[in-house]
Amino acid sequence: MKIVLTGVKPTGILHIGNYFGAIKPALLLAEEYEARYFIADYHALNVVKNASELRGAIRGIAAGWLAAGLDPEKVIFYRQSSVPETFELATILAAFASKGLLNRAHAYKAAVQRNIERGDDGDAGINMGLFTYPVLMAADILLFGADLVPVGRDQVQHIEMAQDMAKSLNFNYKKDLLKIPEALVRDEVAVVPGLDGRKMSKSYGNTIPMFSSSAALRKLIMRIVTNSQGVDEPKNPDDSQIFTLYKLFAAEPEREALAARYRAGGMGWGEAKEELFRVMDAELAPLRERYDAFMSEPERLDAILRAGAEKARHIASRTVEHLRSAIGIAL
Repeated sequence: MKIVLTGVKPTGILHIGNYFGAIKPALLLAEEYEARYFIADYHALNVVKNASELRGAIRGIAAGWLAAGLDPEKVIFYRQSSVPETFELATILAAFASKGLLNRAHAYKAAVQRNIERGDDGDAGINMGLFTYPVLMAADILLFGADLVPVGRDQVQHIEMAQDMAKSLNFNYKKDLLKIPEALVRDEVAVVPGLDGRKMSKSYGNTIPMFSSSAALRKLIMRIVTNSQGVDEPKNPDDSQIFTLYKLFAAEPEREALAARYRAGGMGWGEAKEELFRVMDAELAPLRERYDAFMSEPERLDAILRAGAEKARHIASRTVEHLRSAIGIAL
């Protein structure tokens, strides 16, 4: 069976965009492939430098994925930091990653460009964690022999860089020491609109958290930006972010019925938002209950992640042991 691997950075609260863009697709992939999913806590250090904030975010991510249906008996679910072999492999890969390759990383280039636009030195404020991010990500992937890594089209470069490092190492030692992964590009994943109509993103501040209380969820939905059309005017459901969100949660008959009401007129935006709240809360309420239960038992969360790390290290240690022998480190 092929292996699928993905990681999630604990840099904020899970929101609806994460649910439909990452979590639900990953859970479906776990039914078809051997899945290895991890919390990329060392990657988060580039952004989160407050210990209690990071600790809470790690547990929040773990609780969120488990609440959404991840089964730790079927998926190897672990913290990146609990697998030290990751960092040994990153050190090895660094010897096969040219500076020119890392110079071309999108995140690094964007940071440099922002500095230049502000009139600063290109590398002002850029740490080595950001610059070497692709090396650590390659180690995350290559350590576990991943065949497929689900990514958006804008993230394909990370997989290409991992391929480049693996091929360079394999070529040098004339052996297939590391499996060459492939990007699993998910164009079919829905773009989830935020409160302002733009793509839901923490950077835009337009998110709807997955585990808000019912009251908070309703309040957020009522803030969704709409146009000035009156109650009696027919409305195009295809142009409404309210309806776009509704389609993600509602069954087909409900979607068709509400679309017909949009087109017929006689329904205001307030009523449309109430319908959206109804279907969203129906799906999210049981997830919220499970999430709250996990968050109330941090020891249970930690135990699940430790168990996953033990499984992960069993695989990782074999990879590193094999590499150590091949590259001449093991005598």
